[in-house]
Formats: sequence, structure tokens, C-alpha cells
Amino acid sequence: MPWKQGYTISDERSLPDAEIRWPEGARCCVAVTVDLSVASGPEGVTAADLATPEAVFGANQGLAALRQILRRRGVRATFAVPAVIAHIHGDLVRSLAAEGHEIAANGFRHEDVSGLERDEEWPRIARTTEILTGVTGHKPAGWFSLPRQGDRYAVGTISINTIDLLLEAGYVYLGNGLADDIPHYWVSDFASRRALLTLPYYYHFDDQFFLMFPRKGTGLEHPDALLRNWRGEFAAQYKRGRYFHMTLHPQHIGWSNRLQMLDEFLAELREYPSLWNPTAAECARYWLETYPIGAHLHLEPSIWRDYPGSLS
Repeated sequence: MPWKQGYTISDERSLPDAEIRWPEGARCCVAVTVDLSVASGPEGVTAADLATPEAVFGANQGLAALRQILRRRGVRATFAVPAVIAHIHGDLVRSLAAEGHEIAANGFRHEDVSGLERDEEWPRIARTTEILTGVTGHKPAGWFSLPRQGDRYAVGTISINTIDLLLEAGYVYLGNGLADDIPHYWVSDFASRRALLTLPYYYHFDDQFFLMFPRKGTGLEHPDALLRNWRGEFAAQYKRGRYFHMTLHPQHIGWSNRLQMLDEFLAELREYPSLWNPTAAECARYWLETYPIGAHLHLEPSIWRDYPGSLS
């Protein structure tokens, strides 16, 4: 499908399986994101959010138990951290980095920026970068806009300016996009081929959509459905040699029965040979070097015509 301003974000031409290669002959890339946000509304993390029993549990017992499993299974993760959380829990964030995990930005307060003007959004990105750099000693390479509990859509929220602002701020990648099941380029300007590398995300592999108490419907949790999704997607992506990703929240996955499910799944993964488990930044830098924009972004002018009153 030809690229179109305001409609598609990339050229929508995915690499065929035969052209995908991972470092040192690895068969499949396995990526894990841990979302440390507790934001439940468009304003982002509030004092009330931090004081809920779920948030307190997640920041303490839930996170400690999750870290233990990641350590035992030898899994490295990317922790998506709002700046306010990093500011409050600096020692905790530094200890995660010391264990070999990546610390990436998850907004200033993980707020909805879709309605902000450019000069309103830019200071938030700059301040987020400053705080995370001060806490970890390293400038974050990645930016996430993961969905919050109350979001209407499962892709998080960004504005029309977000990608350009992230590029100007020196970010290497955006952590969650739906346009492909492998890393791909989010094009912000067709004429100049201005684009930001984006890593895959899909809400079917995000624990909060299955383990949080639903606002509507029946039942309290559906871990069996989540585990089926993880197993099915990994098996398919491993067979094809592509990319598998999962998103975890300590306040959701951190309960004993759910942790046991996660532990067993991660143990199953280790039975498959030739897996590559990078942080998001490592994966992004590898992709940028191996599949650079100049050689792998093939944009075509749109053949569609717009008509007065058309929403196309």
C-alpha cells in the first residue's frame, strides 16, 4: 500500500522471513518490556495513583518477585519508566540498570499528549530526558507511549509532533508500534524520508489486558488466554525466525499464581535453541545498522485521491 500523509506511518512493506537475520545466527529475537507506570488516566501518574494498594504492591512485592524470576531465567528486559517514577524511586531504577536491564522513557507522567501543542510537548520530553539521564547516568535511547488502563485504544497516545520531537531530542527508537511484527520505520515526513525506528507492540501480549480487574464483563482475570497468546505467538515467530515481544506490569503479573505462569513460560523458551534476548536499545541499534533507512525504506507516492468531505 502506498504511503500516505496522515494515514500510514511507513511503507507497509515488511521484510520476508528469508531476509531477516539476527546476531550470531540467532533464530528469533525475544524482547521483554516492563512498564513501571501506574497511570490510570489521561493526566498521567498522580499522587492518587501512587497511593492505591495495587501500586504499592507492584512497586514492592510485585516488582521484587518479578526481578527474581527474570534473574533466575537469565532474561534481560527494558523497563519503561515515567520521569516522575524515576525521580521518586531513583535508587530502585539505578539498581535495575545495574542488573543489566535497560531504562527507557515512558513519558513525563505517562500522560496523554495527543492534544498538546508542539511548544507544550517539547518541554515534557526535554525534562523527561533530563531526569532519566540524571538518575541513571545515561541518556535514554528509547521512548514508550504504552497504553494506560483507561485508554480507549491499545496503542497509547502521541501527538502529530511526537515523532519529530523525539528525533530532535536524539532518541533512537519508539518502543511501541502496530505497523509490523518486526522493527520498522515510523515516517514523519514523506519528502525528506524523516523517520524513527519503531519496535513492535501488540496488546494481545500485554498482561494488563488479561490480568487487571475489568471494568465491564464477567470474571476477574484471564491468565489462561494470556498464556495461550504468548505460547502461540512465540511458536509462530520462532518458526519464521522473526520477533517475539511481551509487556509486563509488576502490579498485574506480580501475584504468585501469575508469576508461576510467567516462570514456566520463560523456562519453556529456554528449551528453544538460538534465541537472542536483547534490550530494546540493543535491538534498535542492531536493526539500524543491519537494515538502514537508506536501503530498506521504500516509499511510494499515494495513488489515492481525496474528495471534498472524504475522511480517507
